[in-house]
Amino acid sequence: MKPIASFTIDHIKLKPGLYVSRKDAVGAVTITTFDLRITDPNEEPVMNTGEIHTIEHLGATFLRGQEQWKDQVIYFGPMGCRTGFYLLLAGDRTAREVLPLVRDCFRFIAGFEGQVPGASPEACGHYLDMDLPMARFWAKRYGALLENITEDRLVYPDQRSAI
Repeated sequence: MKPIASFTIDHIKLKPGLYVSRKDAVGAVTITTFDLRITDPNEEPVMNTGEIHTIEHLGATFLRGQEQWKDQVIYFGPMGCRTGFYLLLAGDRTAREVLPLVRDCFRFIAGFEGQVPGASPEACGHYLDMDLPMARFWAKRYGALLENITEDRLVYPDQRSAI
């Protein structure tokens, strides 16, 4: 069986960053998948479900509320390995191009106070599994990386020779 693209990235070399994971043609539209890698794979503890769930609710709410981007947001959600998130956008995009959007999203999460959107039994299948303080911690940490991100954190390690 052929491995899927995300399993071909060397996670030993991979560091937290904002990467283009893949680009797929769906009819005439390109869908760009971004890897928002928050923790150092296989080196740091992974995020717990409460903070991941909270980041997902806040991030999806923020992204779908951005006038310039809302119609291009296909999906925002966690990776199964709990080291980051995937953001899928309609259009042939680069990491550098979406950096301001992702930076603003994580600033929003880092500063969020109050009731998490959709955290009710009517709106969510497991609304009690939320952890806003830890979501804010991870968002601040990732946001600090995004504020001063370097080119090596915008291109997968195995693809750097191509730039």
